[in-house]
Parts: sequence; C-alpha cells; structure tokens
Amino acid sequence: MKNQTFRMTMLFDFYGEILTERQKEFYDLYYNEDLSLAEIAENYGISRQGVRDVIVRAETIMTELEDKTGLLKRFMQMRDKLTAIEEAAAEIRTINCRRYDNPRIGELAALIADNAASLKE
Repeated sequence: MKNQTFRMTMLFDFYGEILTERQKEFYDLYYNEDLSLAEIAENYGISRQGVRDVIVRAETIMTELEDKTGLLKRFMQMRDKLTAIEEAAAEIRTINCRRYDNPRIGELAALIADNAASLKE
C-alpha cells in the first residue's frame, strides 16, 4: 500500500463500523481531519496519551480484522485488475480504429470498458 495514512484511512472505510463511537471519532479526527493528538486531547479534556491509546486500539482492531479477512487486500488487487482491463479495452479500441475498423470489435471493447468502470464504483 502507498503509505501508512492511506492504509489506515482505507481500513477505516472497510472496518470503521465495528469501532466504538469514541474510537471512530478520534480516529476520524486524527487521520481524516489531520488533527494532532494534543489538539484532540484539548478538545475532549483528556490526556494526549489517552487519545493515543484509543487510536492505537482502533488501529489494532481493524488491522487484526484485515489480517483475518483480507478484504482490503482483495479490494486493492481487484481495483488494479480492473484498471488493467480498462487499459486493455482502450488499446483494443485504438488497434481496431487503426487497422480493422470493425464496429463489433469497437462495441465489445466499449462494453468491456464500461463494465470494468462500473465495477470500480
């Protein structure tokens, strides 16, 4: 995965609903709103360490769940494969236009690209 923040944000998208409200709130503020531990602590009247403990616990819960299910990993692999399919369909269209000008090949390439794009949504 690209970087730790991106991974944590993706984990939250996949598994955030299993967290407590407090974990969700602190996690969102830290990773999505880019607040520091000190800022969150000040806003909630608790220690910086208390905020860190909540966030680390949330990270651990979601990471363990990902290790068991692999949903995020499979999602990322599928997204990469769909991108490759879209690129191949575009290349087929280009080759068809330059060499064959077969309407049926163009239709099939467009169908493949459209279906791949809809799966990515």
